[in-house]
Amino acid sequence: MTDRPARALDRVEQDLLARAAARDPRMRAELAEWVAIPTGWGHRAGIDAQRALIAERLAALGADLRLEAGDPRPEWLAPAHGGAGAWIPDTLVATRRGTGLAVLLCGHLDTVHDPRGSFDRLRPLDGDRATGPGCADMKGGLLVALHALEILDAAGLGVPWSFLLNADEETGTFHSARTLHTGVAGHAAGLVFEPALPGGGLAVARMGAGQFRVEVTGRAAHVGREFERGISAVYALGDLLVHLSKLSDPPAGRIVNVGPIEGGRATNVVPDRALAWGNVRFGDAGDAASLGAAIGGLATSGEALPRVQVEWLANRPAKPCTAAVERLADETVAIGAALGAGIEPRSTGGVCDGNILQAAGLPTIDTLGVRGGNLHRLDEFVELDSLVERTALSAILIKRIAEGRVVA
Repeated sequence: MTDRPARALDRVEQDLLARAAARDPRMRAELAEWVAIPTGWGHRAGIDAQRALIAERLAALGADLRLEAGDPRPEWLAPAHGGAGAWIPDTLVATRRGTGLAVLLCGHLDTVHDPRGSFDRLRPLDGDRATGPGCADMKGGLLVALHALEILDAAGLGVPWSFLLNADEETGTFHSARTLHTGVAGHAAGLVFEPALPGGGLAVARMGAGQFRVEVTGRAAHVGREFERGISAVYALGDLLVHLSKLSDPPAGRIVNVGPIEGGRATNVVPDRALAWGNVRFGDAGDAASLGAAIGGLATSGEALPRVQVEWLANRPAKPCTAAVERLADETVAIGAALGAGIEPRSTGGVCDGNILQAAGLPTIDTLGVRGGNLHRLDEFVELDSLVERTALSAILIKRIAEGRVVA
């Protein structure tokens, strides 16, 4: 990243900051309302309700709205919540025309939390923090994005933008990937509202991710009478798991994780089928190809038992810090400094929809959401004072991108 002094906010940007600060009580109240809407585990009623709330506000800003149907997930993937017949959510595409370079905003409606669980609302914590399902990941981020667009409009800034809202990011973005990929056309930069990294950090590079399944076929037999005739798919899978465990090299940016696992129906039957699903992380396309080849190489040919079949898909390419991303990050850091917020650019092993947008050709930064922590846990929290900070930050960044002051 480039070291440069923070540029003072101009008069319009100071106005945007004041407008964001004036919305603080409203944003806190709305966050509590949104967190109470269950959107985890493919909960259709909650996701539809949350989408409708945001769509109404985007329409009020003059956006054209449409719903893009989602694509089916590959059938071999680990079962999603809801099973094989799970609902396929649409993606909301909102577009507003204006003057200047267009910005693509992106966020996800879904969370990882059980819609029937007791972790179901926003509750205060010590200081200026609160806890609740999705408060940081990413209902807080969606709120920041929406209010940033609203204060830009209220200030009379007719900047052009699109906003993509999907509902399957937490399960791999298989349904909405096509819409995200095609949605980058005509935009100068992508902004994704995942929560900030610890300490308010900004993700400028992310690892890529892939999925795989190993299926082993053996021969069933009665354990007491014909054990020697059986061929255990579970034991064969165990040998393969040992091999898979040796493929990881975290310092080199290669990670292989396995889970869940299935195998066997009863303890007195030699199991004739066993399966393991896994997730991989990689630093670049070369690592993705080598991991794919190593995992795919476990497959056997012919009908001899045990027989091994492998499915593999690298669904989220790695997201490097390109020169264009660096310019976006530098501007974000500079705006943060002018707002009194320290923002440190970092790399992370996590993946998100920013990986997809950038792989489609759009320079993207993707941690513009709220400060918080304990993501995907039952003590997930948000720092409430970051609502104003990140709303102002996002609005000013969108303004500067539209003016052509950031991207080449």
